[in-house]
Amino acid sequence: MPTARPTARVTASGTPATGSPSGPADTSSAGASASTSPTGGASPAGRPLAGRTVLLDPGHNPGNAAHATEINRQVDIGNSHKECDTTGTETDAGYSEAAYTLDVSHRIRDILQGLGATVVLTQDGDRPWGPCVTERAAIGNSAHADAAISVHGDGGPASGSGFHVILPAKVVAGVADNAAIVDPSRRLGLLVRQKFQAATGEPYADYIADQGLDTRSDLGGLNLSTVPKVFIECGNMRNAGDAKRMTDPQWRQRAAQGIADALTAHLTTPAG
Repeated sequence: MPTARPTARVTASGTPATGSPSGPADTSSAGASASTSPTGGASPAGRPLAGRTVLLDPGHNPGNAAHATEINRQVDIGNSHKECDTTGTETDAGYSEAAYTLDVSHRIRDILQGLGATVVLTQDGDRPWGPCVTERAAIGNSAHADAAISVHGDGGPASGSGFHVILPAKVVAGVADNAAIVDPSRRLGLLVRQKFQAATGEPYADYIADQGLDTRSDLGGLNLSTVPKVFIECGNMRNAGDAKRMTDPQWRQRAAQGIADALTAHLTTPAG
């Protein structure tokens, strides 16, 4: 659910979430947080992302609700302190944001690996809680990712629907200095907005004013990133229409394709 807004307009997920009764069993392999694309057999033309690294950050963790002490610990995001992580939201039927984000991230990973990319996940259902937002940023930085995206579902007002992309505001304070990635992140964000809408038909969020874009200075995953990074709130899980779409495996595949298309365009099209 939306949180108090500091220096920029804020929307965020918030209500506790467990389980995924509406979603299908995930067929992707789980385990290691880093996956390297296979080599050999395909022509360079069929592997346009060979040699590129993408960081996928599935928002939240199904175990967070059982680890309140750990996730409520305050961490330094440069211009303030905030919780290590949150529980995320869920649909009225109990399909959790954490289940949604991991499923979609697996689908994106499969597409990108097929194009030759090395894909790193901040978590792959392989840890009991977290990681903290500071570690989520650090994983992408350490991987020297060429692009990074944090996948979420929003917990907005039930009357609101649609998706939006969150861009980093420039934050140079304390341990944070993301000045170098603000412009390339905006370019990535515009591509995500375009390709996600083309793939899913989802409208821009009608409870966010700026045509599906929200620039924020209160997210550690963006403040602390040294690689181009955006968040996507793929829909409002508290809205009945969005929830119905987000619990549909075929729609989730289209969502993954749109995000993968945006990352591919960002990494293969010269800036300018």
